[in-house]
Order: sequence, then C-alpha cells, then structure tokens
Amino acid sequence: MHQMDAAAFFDLDKTILAKSSSLAFAKPLYDGGLIGRSAVLKSAYAQFVFLTSGADHDQMEQMRAYMQALCAGWPVEQVRQIVADTLDQVVDPIVYTEALDLIAEHRAAGRDVIVISSSGTEVVEPICDRLGVDRAVGTQMAVDEDGKYTGEILFYAYGENKALAMRDLSEEYGYDLAESYAYTDSQTDLPMLEAVGHPFAVNPDDELRAIAVEREWPILDFERPEAIAAARAGRARKAGAAGGAAAAVALGVAWYARRRSRH
Repeated sequence: MHQMDAAAFFDLDKTILAKSSSLAFAKPLYDGGLIGRSAVLKSAYAQFVFLTSGADHDQMEQMRAYMQALCAGWPVEQVRQIVADTLDQVVDPIVYTEALDLIAEHRAAGRDVIVISSSGTEVVEPICDRLGVDRAVGTQMAVDEDGKYTGEILFYAYGENKALAMRDLSEEYGYDLAESYAYTDSQTDLPMLEAVGHPFAVNPDDELRAIAVEREWPILDFERPEAIAAARAGRARKAGAAGGAAAAVALGVAWYARRRSRH
C-alpha cells in the first residue's frame, strides 16, 4: 500500500507576506492605467484596516464585490505583465523571513508546500513562483473571448473553499491531511486549519488567537519582512525545488479546470 505524504498549506497575506498581495499592487495598476487615484486611496485605506485589525467575513465579502466591479474589463495579459514587471519592488520587501525559513524546513523534510490565497491567480502564481513553492491556488476570475475579465468569480479561494481545495489536492496528489500542516492568520480560514492534523495560527487576528489558545494550537508571530527575501527564496528554490516553481505557475488554473470537469 502506497504511503501517503504530508504537505504544508499556507495562506499568503499576513502569513507569508506582511501585506495584502492584491492591495499591494494598487500603485503599479494605477501607473499602468487600470485604476484611478480614488481606487489607490481606497486600497491604501483597506490595507491599513487589513494590517491593524485583520479582515472579517463581511469585509472580505465587501472586498470581493469591490474587486469584481473594479477588475471587469481589464486585459488579463496586461495585469500579468504589470505584476511581473513590479514583483521585485512590490513583493520582495514584504516577505516574512520567518515564513521563508519555515517553507525551507518543510521542503527539507520532503513535504510539498502549497499556497492557497483569496487573491487572484494572476497575482498569486507569480509570487509563488518567486517563493519556489510546489503548488498554488488563487481566486479564479472569468475571462471573455477578448482576454478580459468579465467581473464574474468562478472560484473564490476563501473560507470553506480553501478546505475544499486542500481536500481535492490531497486526493489528487496523495497527501495525508491528518499528518499535514496549515498556516494562516485569519479566523475566516478556520476550515483550512481544521482540515489538517497540525494547524498553526500565524500573526492571528483576535478571534483566531482566542480559538488557538482554547484549542492549544501553536501560535507564531512573524515580525521580519526583509528586502533580501528574494535572494533567500532563490537559494531555497535552487536547493530543493528544481522544476517545482514552473509547475506552481500553471497549477491554479489547471486545478480549477480539472475540478470543474468533474462536477
């Protein structure tokens, strides 16, 4: 009988990154002509709320509705190009060193590392490519025949849907969730933590911190986002993820397509 492997599942924002990955690209999107100054200001305010108090369910739903309306009509390739061109300046300085060390530890132990984030695939996958993780799943937006976002969300990688993705990936790749690890900052990701045998609260909001204390889950507080993160991620990728990053880039869309064909 084939022995199932353990995996490590990570949220992205405030778990690996010190900020919201989607909101962090507000200025580059403004510079690229996709959003106006008012949207930049709204993103800055949302980032402040996100950092100081976390985002509860209602705020996440408001953010989803706002992003749906904002993204409608954007050319997908332009978004990808903006993210690619600005990844160094936007993302590298906000990666937690502690998260990179943890990712490297899991890879050294032979565990696949998977990131599941509510941010859009076009943002999540290039970041995960840079981090050198094995697989990545983000929110899937519908694209019309002209290659533009319609504003419809096909799969929202949030809440219970994160646990759904974890179960699907476990079936496909043979992960043993009872022996696997999960890391997140928000009580809205409680299903993600409850799906594994080794849940960790990282920089938790007040609600998740209380739950972690009650259930005696480990609590990790990351404090060191550093500009050298890209170089450290590069070393980790070369050491243990040859070919893995390329697979991560395409996995989100491919996983969603396979899932959709089965249902």
